[in-house]
Amino acid sequence: MTTTTVPAVSRTASIAGIVLTVLLSLFLAFDCITKLLQVRAVVDATVQMGFPPSAVPVIGATLLVCLVLYLVPRTSLLGAVLLTGYLGGAVCSQLRIEAPLLSTLLFPVYTGIVAWVTLYLRSARVRRIAAELVTGR
Repeated sequence: MTTTTVPAVSRTASIAGIVLTVLLSLFLAFDCITKLLQVRAVVDATVQMGFPPSAVPVIGATLLVCLVLYLVPRTSLLGAVLLTGYLGGAVCSQLRIEAPLLSTLLFPVYTGIVAWVTLYLRSARVRRIAAELVTGR
């Protein structure tokens, strides 16, 4: 059985991963809170995308579960996968209303990329899986 070595990250990269994780988490937590509190502007924007107002807290709770799973080291990989699915739904919602491409439609894609990069920087397990995918082992 061949074992794949885990690529190490520098101290700077590790710190960058932590900082990006904190920033991403604050952004997503803010998004969760505004949905769970049903802030009028958030409800109105969600309704404009074709969802009923009753969906707003459900969307917020779903994001909160994804975020918590993403932040817990043991479940971070599952959280990242679920967060990616959530963000894919956000892209689909933006497509429905024909949102501007670079500024709005692709914003969830940018967020997903940051989520995976930060997870790569902070998780040796994810780096090992990535190395195995690259080497084919």
